[in-house]
Amino acid sequence: MATLAEPYARTVGNASPATLAATLLDALLAAEPPIVDTAHDWFAATPARAAHARTIDRALVGGALADRLGFAFAAGYTEALRFLVPDLEGIASLCATEADGNHPRAIKTLLAPRADHFTLTGHKRWSTGASHASSLLVVATTGDDPETQRPRLRVVHVPIASANLRIRSSAAPFVPEIEHAEIDLDGVEVTAAQILPGDGYDDYLKPFRTVEDLHVHAALLGYLIGVVRRHALAPALTESLLALAASTRALADEPVKAASTHLALAGLLDLATRLVAEVEAAWSAAPSAEWQRWQRDRPLLQVAAKARIARRDAARAR
Repeated sequence: MATLAEPYARTVGNASPATLAATLLDALLAAEPPIVDTAHDWFAATPARAAHARTIDRALVGGALADRLGFAFAAGYTEALRFLVPDLEGIASLCATEADGNHPRAIKTLLAPRADHFTLTGHKRWSTGASHASSLLVVATTGDDPETQRPRLRVVHVPIASANLRIRSSAAPFVPEIEHAEIDLDGVEVTAAQILPGDGYDDYLKPFRTVEDLHVHAALLGYLIGVVRRHALAPALTESLLALAASTRALADEPVKAASTHLALAGLLDLATRLVAEVEAAWSAAPSAEWQRWQRDRPLLQVAAKARIARRDAARAR
């Protein structure tokens, strides 16, 4: 069974885990966010993230290099996708949700064979960051399995500039730097090489929520470490955040589909919620423009809360 760290294990060389952890913690304490206003400019201004081998480390450092929750989220989301697709280059967007949701039966976008290629036809809603991505990871169906009658899903890597692909962007009331988009695919031609290996649901869509939660919350912890430093809040907050960051990093070594991993992740998210409250209590005494952005963007933390509870309850039952 795959672990969260496995795809990047080959890149860490001969450095010991302790050395890598110490280097990461130093990076979190030293990070200085660039002053930019768009996600595109933020990605361009933070090449230091790439110096870290593991996706979880880049998410943590990306958060520390952010001066707002939107950029931290972008760091975590991007690294979660790169965990699933280790060879992914540039910025990508996972395009799964359709009119009836993102469960397998809701996926109507069709991947159909042609003489020497395939075509993608369908409509996607709420594709995060698609407007500033260089490519899309499109979840599509090839029809039902004749034996199980379950939808057969695949994930297709599609360049944003592909013909017959149209994007309509919109911003949410919070984290406006991260636009969402509706995607029209009107017979987009793709090759067999663009179809990712493995099952689209079991290998990508199903584990993504776990992988995304871990990476986005890692970025949140990195961001809050920067908040405490920038606004001279209590040093004890930095220490607690660093400890939880180290725990998050360790959890990335665990099997992504294991019930025990989901239980530990539930505990991590609960501890992160408590630390958010402690940081807010101290930060509110010295409000700033960054505080106002945080108040605007805070609803992001509650997105998919019901899905997290369901995952925790299922893990407890297992």
